Amino acid sequence: MFTAVLIDGAYFVKRFRAIEPHNRNDGKRAAELAFRYACAHLVEKDRTRKFDLYRIFFYDCPPVAKKMHTPFAKQAVDFSKSDEAVFRTALHETLRMKRKVALRLGTLAHADWGFKPAVASDLLKGKRKFDDLTDTDVMLDLRQKGVDMRIGLDIASLAFKKQVSKIILMAGDADFVPAAKLARREGIDFVLDPMWQRIPPDLNEHIDGLRSVCPRPARR
Repeated sequence: MFTAVLIDGAYFVKRFRAIEPHNRNDGKRAAELAFRYACAHLVEKDRTRKFDLYRIFFYDCPPVAKKMHTPFAKQAVDFSKSDEAVFRTALHETLRMKRKVALRLGTLAHADWGFKPAVASDLLKGKRKFDDLTDTDVMLDLRQKGVDMRIGLDIASLAFKKQVSKIILMAGDADFVPAAKLARREGIDFVLDPMWQRIPPDLNEHIDGLRSVCPRPARR
């Protein structure tokens, strides 16, 4: 039987930037490592057994590409030319050219200015006044839609159709517990790769194995 590797893109990018901070804006490098880490799971840790790859699924959202004005100075900002947009575009385009890789894109449900957490806290506590704020006190608030749902649906589909015998999930969110439990009930060997990040206890309880194949990020 085959093995499927599912990668939560937003989570992977955060861990990639922790592993290789000097390449944080290199989308092609991120795509190459995503593919390399996924294929590394096709060989057991002791190298005594190899598995066939069914497909690599990479879940993400398209980058913000709209033009906006900063809330205080009213300066025009073209987010399609930002480092993050260039990075995501290169990441997605490189993945699209990889064999046996399926790129699953959700949508951006919200993209607008919001206060940085520390600034919002200071405003509520009366430590700062609204009239004293500048553009350095805000950040772009992004909320994606449909990514977690696509991951859950693909896990269910793979399990019910018996298309694979093993699922590798590169993520670290406890939201995937119901999908993991469903897959295990259908006889799927469900392994989590948190890329050396600590995971919630309830997530660890509902998986068949825990294995990180990437280099361990250096401690800051």
